[in-house]
Amino acid sequence: MVALIQEILPGVRILFETQEAILLSSSSASGLMEGAIRNCVERRCLHLVSGAFGERWRQVAADCGREPESLQVAAGEPFTSEAVDEALAKEDYEAVCLTHNETATGVTHPLAAIAQVVRKHENVLLMVDAVSSLGGIPVAMDSNGIDVCFASVQKAIALPPGFSLCAVSKRALSKARGMKGRGYYFDFARLAEASEKGQPLATPSVSHLMALRVQLRIMLQEGLQNRYARHAAMAERVRSWAREHFGVLAKSGFESNTVTCVTNPRGIQVAEFIQRLKQRGYRISNGYGSLKDATFRIGHMGEHSLEGITELLRAMDEVLEA
Repeated sequence: MVALIQEILPGVRILFETQEAILLSSSSASGLMEGAIRNCVERRCLHLVSGAFGERWRQVAADCGREPESLQVAAGEPFTSEAVDEALAKEDYEAVCLTHNETATGVTHPLAAIAQVVRKHENVLLMVDAVSSLGGIPVAMDSNGIDVCFASVQKAIALPPGFSLCAVSKRALSKARGMKGRGYYFDFARLAEASEKGQPLATPSVSHLMALRVQLRIMLQEGLQNRYARHAAMAERVRSWAREHFGVLAKSGFESNTVTCVTNPRGIQVAEFIQRLKQRGYRISNGYGSLKDATFRIGHMGEHSLEGITELLRAMDEVLEA
């Protein structure tokens, strides 16, 4: 186990682009989402809510007994650094919580610009949900000054669900060590100490760790920049198709390279469309939350290829023509 973890950690650091502590958790990323609150927020945090998953993090904070406040934008809109700066200037917060790539709306928020603003407020931690961006869209933890960044492995890392990764800055760990009631299983200090020794904190998902070792080799052999370029090419192909036939929810310039949320101005029956595609061997998703019937979503991440995306879109054309 020690040898396995020690082999994995350097590759995970490359994904996050960090030299900070890496936490390995046999859980979904929702566990680390709660862990970030319990370890790093004593009372007040600002949540940037642009969709269902940003709202989930706010709800997690409320359920943990904190006092979360929301800065919200309409579905499809990105946050601006100016709006975040203004919110931080008005009130005192311990942390800003950002969903980097909002899967529900297909929007990638301007992480670097927001991070630059947060760094102006010295006592405010920046915590980032990179669930659907890590491995497909650059996160650059250290250069962006991120304090907590977590992701699960079933999106752009392309493994089965049930395991997640986290990178934590020194100042976030320092705050965690002084936090009362942070629990055991998602105690960042304990997780970091275990990881440093090449050990799990509790019974690990051995199969995930072995699969992660293999997948990191595949990803790093491809090269992160090549991987990002492949994701961008797949996304552009999907967006081109979507604009020709329907529309794209995300504001131009902020569209996700891992998932496209397609609007439905034609008023097709989304459930029937998805079912007919499924009969042909393809799977896309309806909208999430309040967007369920108004949109549908196409994932283009992980080990998907431009050729595979082209085949999917051809099948979608055939279903629409029928």
